[in-house]
Amino acid sequence: MSKNHPRKTAIVVGAGAGGVATAARLAKAGFEVTVFEKNDFTGGRCSLLHHEGYRFDQGPSLLLLPGLFQETFNDLNTSLEAENVTLTKCEPNYNIWFSDGQSFELSTDLARMKRSVEKWEGKAGFERYLDFLQESHRHYEISVAQVLKRNFTSLLSMLRPAFLRHLLELHPFESIYSRASRYFWTERLRRVFTFGSMYMGMSPFDAPGTYSLLQYTELAEGIWYPRGGFHSVVAALVRVGERMGVKYRLSAPISSVKLDAKGKRAVGVILGDGEMISADVVIINADLVYAYSNLLPQTSYSRSLQKRSTSCSSISFYWAMDRKIPELTTHNIFLAEHYRESFDDIFKEQLIPKEPSFYLNVPSRIDPTAAPEGKDSIVVLVPVGHLLDENQGIGRKGLDVHSKQDWDAMVSKARHTVFSTVEARTGARDLQGALVKEIVNTPQSWKDVFNLDKGAILGLSHSFFNVLCFRPKTKHPSIEGLHFVGASAHPGTGVPIVLAGAKLTSEQ
Repeated sequence: MSKNHPRKTAIVVGAGAGGVATAARLAKAGFEVTVFEKNDFTGGRCSLLHHEGYRFDQGPSLLLLPGLFQETFNDLNTSLEAENVTLTKCEPNYNIWFSDGQSFELSTDLARMKRSVEKWEGKAGFERYLDFLQESHRHYEISVAQVLKRNFTSLLSMLRPAFLRHLLELHPFESIYSRASRYFWTERLRRVFTFGSMYMGMSPFDAPGTYSLLQYTELAEGIWYPRGGFHSVVAALVRVGERMGVKYRLSAPISSVKLDAKGKRAVGVILGDGEMISADVVIINADLVYAYSNLLPQTSYSRSLQKRSTSCSSISFYWAMDRKIPELTTHNIFLAEHYRESFDDIFKEQLIPKEPSFYLNVPSRIDPTAAPEGKDSIVVLVPVGHLLDENQGIGRKGLDVHSKQDWDAMVSKARHTVFSTVEARTGARDLQGALVKEIVNTPQSWKDVFNLDKGAILGLSHSFFNVLCFRPKTKHPSIEGLHFVGASAHPGTGVPIVLAGAKLTSEQ
C-alpha cells in the first residue's frame, strides 16, 4: 500500500487453530497481522508432547469434517496436499469395548456395519440404522448450511425463513440419546451411537439431538489422522500465514486489551511486560470466558458468562510403552456399564465417575513416526468434571472444594481403572509394566497452561440456550474493533467448527 493508504493492522491474541486461521485470512485480505501467544508453541490444545522419540497429540487426535479443512486451505489459495499435510483414513473408526468383553466396530464400510448392527438388532435393525443415518444426514447438511456458515448476531437472526423452516428438523429440544432410542432397540447400540456427544463435552442425555451429525460425518466421511500429528494442520496454516506476512510472537502473554478513552473501541493490547501494541482491530482466540473476565473490564455480561454451563474437563494420560500393544486399534472407546450414572457423576457432581467411560488412542498404530520402532505411544482421555470455584464447592453434601475435587486421588483412580479395564476387556497384559514414561494433564493444568475457564476443555456447553444467537458473538456487543474466534464463540467447539468460525469472524 502507498504511504497515503497504509495497511490496516490486526492483532490476534492466541495461536490456537482459530487464531492462526483467522490471521492467515486477514493477511490475505490485506491486513498487517501479528499473533501473540502466551506459550512457546502454536496450536493451543492442538499441540504436541514429545519424549525420546515418542509423540503425543495433546488434544484432538482425529480429524472429522474434512471438507471444512479443505475449504479453509482452498480459501487461502492452497490445499492440504500442497502444504504437505497427509491425511490417513482410520479403518475401523473405533473399536468399542463393553463391560462384558464384547466389542463393536464402527466403520464407514456398509457391509461391515450391516453385519455388526444385525448381530445385536436383528435383520430389521439395519433398516433402522439406515433411517438413523438419514436423520443424522439431515442434521449435518442443515447445520453446515444454516449454522456453521451463518452468523447469529441477534434473536432476529434465528427468524430467517431459511433457518426457521428447518429448526424442528434439527431436533434441538430432544437429546441425542432419546433420538437414537427411536432407531436402536438395544441398550448396547444406543450407547454406540451416542457416546460421541463427549466431543462437545456433554452428556448424551443432555446434548441436543442435532449433534447426531457427528456420528454421521464419522460414518459417511470417515475418521482421518494427519501424519505427524494433528498439529501438522495448524503448522501448515502458520506457514501459509507467514508467507502472507503474518508475524508470530511466542511466549508473549497479554495482560489486557487496550481501549480508547471512552472504552468503546479496541485500539491494541498491553503485554505482560507492559509493552503497548496498537492495532486497528483485535481478535481474541484466547478462551472467551477467560478473556471477558481477565483481559477486559468487568461487566455484568462477563460475570454472567462465569455462570453459564460449561463442557467437562479431562484427565489425559500420555504413555510411552516399551512394546506394542497389539490388542488395541488406533481409536478405542471403553464404555461404562452404568452409562447414565457415569455421565451424572461428571456433569452433576463434577467428579470422576465411579466407573468412567474413556477414549484410548494409539497414534503409532496408524502413523509409525509416533513411536520408536516396535513400541507404542498411547493417549487416554478420561472425561471428568470441570474445576469448581469456592462457592460451587460447598454443596448439599457439605464438602468443600478441596476435599470434593482431590485431583491427585482422581488421577490415581483413573490410571488404575484404565489399566484394569483395558486388560480385562481386551486381554492385554501387564500394561503398567510396559510403561516407561507418563505425562498427565488434569483440569488444573488445562487451566494453567491454556487459560481455560474452569479447565473446561471444550469451552461453554452446547445446550440450546448456549448456541446460535444465545452463544457469545464473534463481535463484541459494545466495543468496536474487538472480535472473537474459538470454542466458546459462535458457531462452537471442535477444530472444524472453529475453522468455520474463523471464516465468519474474518468476513465480519
